[in-house]
Amino acid sequence: ISRELSRLLGGELRLVSAPRAGSTFTLYLPQIYMPQRFSRKGVAPPSVAAIRGEASPAAGEPLAREADSGSRHDISVPQPALSTLVNEVGDDRDSLTLGAPVLLIVENDLSFARFLLDLAREKGFKGIVTSMGVSALALASEYKPSAVTLDIFLPDIDGWRVLDRLKHDPQTRHIPVSVISTDESRERALNSGAFSFLSKPIQSKEMIDALIDQVTEFTQRPERQLLVVTADAERRNWLVEYLAADDVHVTAARDYDAAAALLAGNSIDCLVVDAEALHDGDADSTGEDTEPAVDSLSIVLFGETGDATRLHRWQGLARSTVVRKARSPEDLLDQTSFLLHRSPAKMPEAHRNILRQLHDANEVLKGKRAMVVDDDMRNIFALSSLLEDKGMVVVSHDNGRDAVNALRLEKNVDVILMDIMMPEMDGIDTIKEIRKIPAYKHVPIIAVTAKAMKGDREKCMEAGAWDYLSKPVDAELMVGVLRAWLG
Repeated sequence: ISRELSRLLGGELRLVSAPRAGSTFTLYLPQIYMPQRFSRKGVAPPSVAAIRGEASPAAGEPLAREADSGSRHDISVPQPALSTLVNEVGDDRDSLTLGAPVLLIVENDLSFARFLLDLAREKGFKGIVTSMGVSALALASEYKPSAVTLDIFLPDIDGWRVLDRLKHDPQTRHIPVSVISTDESRERALNSGAFSFLSKPIQSKEMIDALIDQVTEFTQRPERQLLVVTADAERRNWLVEYLAADDVHVTAARDYDAAAALLAGNSIDCLVVDAEALHDGDADSTGEDTEPAVDSLSIVLFGETGDATRLHRWQGLARSTVVRKARSPEDLLDQTSFLLHRSPAKMPEAHRNILRQLHDANEVLKGKRAMVVDDDMRNIFALSSLLEDKGMVVVSHDNGRDAVNALRLEKNVDVILMDIMMPEMDGIDTIKEIRKIPAYKHVPIIAVTAKAMKGDREKCMEAGAWDYLSKPVDAELMVGVLRAWLG
């Protein structure tokens, strides 16, 4: 850590050491600091601030930054330094230009990744490629790509976890993710928030062309199309007024037949069915066998009395459907925004405020049980104080063996923060033992370590950790990570 800090300051750290004589560390710093600049061919990628337009280079000019610019990340995803991430296929991360659409390709098969990269470039995208799930989260955090293609079978962490993390983070959940995998789990992918699913092996180039064209059309469209259905005219007007925005056009229908006609003649991204004011026939009848109007459709059933099992007739409107329930107006806005892949930057302030309050970290964390495992009581005290301030219940242990024994008896811990550098049983071994306990196979474990060695993060993930924080822990970052996994 000190060596890297000295390098960033333009200096170097030297060590002279002799047995029984001691060690002398000497820090050399220049009297006049000359900030290093990164060019198009430099190892560091352009800053996210520049890509977003906070800098204003000439059109088409590759973006550059100074090494001391200190870019701030506004997304709660801990990430390795981008300069340590391997550019595996010579992608475009070092030559991004202002306004260019970016496709993040997360693909285990690098030959197929190169194929996707070439096609993306043909379609006008800049491409960023990685075969690692951990790197994918870091790259998505930094670059906020226009879209993502995601392989499920990755070398480090399960692709489903990558998708889950992207869709639980308020700053990335709007990004359309197309799952491309040999795993025949179309339904799971769409229910988890994926934009589309394509099964390997790919039969033709035209299938990928069609997928990229679909993503391009969706991301470039200024408005999402939402259809609301209710028999009550007053509720129809209220729903249209509540959900409409500059980025969402709302169309209303009074019953099933009117909705089916609108679906057949228009491009509808999401359907809201009002359970409180539907005719019984619309809800219950399986109806006559009709040809599906669209290939896929997202449906939100709105209302306290809504029962998703009563939607058989509505599900017949599409060949495949994703059904979600919303019991309150706030839930309705949240679910439709999720399914429409709405960017927070394009939402009106009123909608952003509603969603911000709904996903408030304190509400998400309140009452959740956290276990802190660290051999340094000062760290336990600091972390426990922060978590308790957020309304969490905290238990702690100063060694891995005690933590494992406690978890075998206690089945209601919601998240575990695990120090890696501990005597006797280190954090890696402790995580492996915890994952053997059936009740904790799928509980979030967050590795916390002072080590900053390349590959540490990957080792933690391989052992079973779901995330990684470096000491000293950034409080805001940690709360964001907890919110993402527990939300």
